[in-house]
Amino acid sequence: MVREGFEGGQLQFLTEKEVSRIHGMALRILEEIGLRVPLPEAVELYRNAGAKIGPEPDEVRLPAVVVEAALREAPSRVSLCGRDPEQDLLLGGRRVYAGTGGAETHVLDLETGALRDATLADVARLARLVDALPHIDFYIRPVEAQDVPPEKLDVNKYFASLFNTGKHVMGNVYAVERVADVIEMASLVAGSREALAARPIISFITSWMMSPLKVNRDVTEILLEVVRQGLPAVLSSVPILGLTSPVTMAGNLALTHAEQLSGIVLVQILRPGAPIIYGGCPGVIDMRNGTFSPGSVERQILNAAVSQMAQHIRVPNYNIGGITDSKVPDVQAGYEKGVGICLTALAGSNYIHHAAGRLRDGVAYEQFVIDNEIIGMAKRAIRGVVVNDETLAFGEIAEVGPGGSFIDRSHTVKHLRDELFFPAFSDRNNRAKWESEGSLDGRERARIEARRILREHKPLAIPRDIDKKIREKFEILLRVE
Repeated sequence: MVREGFEGGQLQFLTEKEVSRIHGMALRILEEIGLRVPLPEAVELYRNAGAKIGPEPDEVRLPAVVVEAALREAPSRVSLCGRDPEQDLLLGGRRVYAGTGGAETHVLDLETGALRDATLADVARLARLVDALPHIDFYIRPVEAQDVPPEKLDVNKYFASLFNTGKHVMGNVYAVERVADVIEMASLVAGSREALAARPIISFITSWMMSPLKVNRDVTEILLEVVRQGLPAVLSSVPILGLTSPVTMAGNLALTHAEQLSGIVLVQILRPGAPIIYGGCPGVIDMRNGTFSPGSVERQILNAAVSQMAQHIRVPNYNIGGITDSKVPDVQAGYEKGVGICLTALAGSNYIHHAAGRLRDGVAYEQFVIDNEIIGMAKRAIRGVVVNDETLAFGEIAEVGPGGSFIDRSHTVKHLRDELFFPAFSDRNNRAKWESEGSLDGRERARIEARRILREHKPLAIPRDIDKKIREKFEILLRVE
């Protein structure tokens, strides 16, 4: 069973001709300018596939024929599974999923509202919160626990996530030797290494590119190890408009696409058919003061447009939608997130991360509840208007006639749940009713809902014997609540 993913693609910032032109420019960048690859193993992989090396030993240029051969090997569909099979995702085409993201170090405390260091308990509690929010499709750990030693962090954050949600779990690791540990732990949860390979309940983000066009040696080692292990990986790169990419959107997209193509080539050389996800996530700075501007409308446009580039080469994509420059869950967070999520969803982005919870300097529990509602509305938008004989309802209109009412018709009962989005916590009451219930604004209602979920929701349990085996093998710091 696959979790429902609605088809986007109604919004296209680029024409087919423009997409082809950007793709062609990316190929030219790789062939004439090339990459800096300070990892000899990766250089040899590129060389063996027909890349041109030199004059410096880390300079790699990729002929178009090499790129095209790799694209023929790259899968057009990638499965990301949950412990709960009903939460399985199938990425590809213009199928849209949205979820969490980030590696923030701070959390707005649910009770005090104060900004504090994130903890491993937050990783677990946020996973449990997301598990209960129906429109959030996957869980990328939103925060990095500041109370866990670095050498113990990777296994612990994956375990805390898996323990508290049946949805797919994605994250990163900080050292190549941690890849095997995380996979071994996840294999115990999945039942075996073979079971994990068949149904990957975890995947990895690899920020392997230091834009522009320079490979990150350490992260690329991690990427290659993940690929050898046969698990899905994201090729995350963030060329920033006017800083690490040209200031023009077209130039940014060409550079982003070139970087993504170079990563796809590397992965498919190492393991043809490896599950890889196009991870172009263009960024923007405010040119008035040089600060990074996650919530800018230009970034939202770029992340919608880059989805078309991934669709052009038929590789599933991961990008950004739903982040904000706001520091608290306020009106600015609402409009920036609403625009970003809707644009990327309507563009048919496959795996929209940062769509829930994240603010400028951290995450907020109540923001996940608010963003769940925004994601639900965006999904309703991409479903659009269904036009057929049944929905045109001529017979109903004829039977009701002028001056009649449709409220008690069987046709209304049959279709209302398909046609209408019913928000879970948004207030649609009249003012008198709203005042009688305490005149609560959206943030406070979301706080109340987050507290209720954390108090009442019980995620799919990991069997006690498996939990015991994991704790015997690894130093697990999470205490079960």
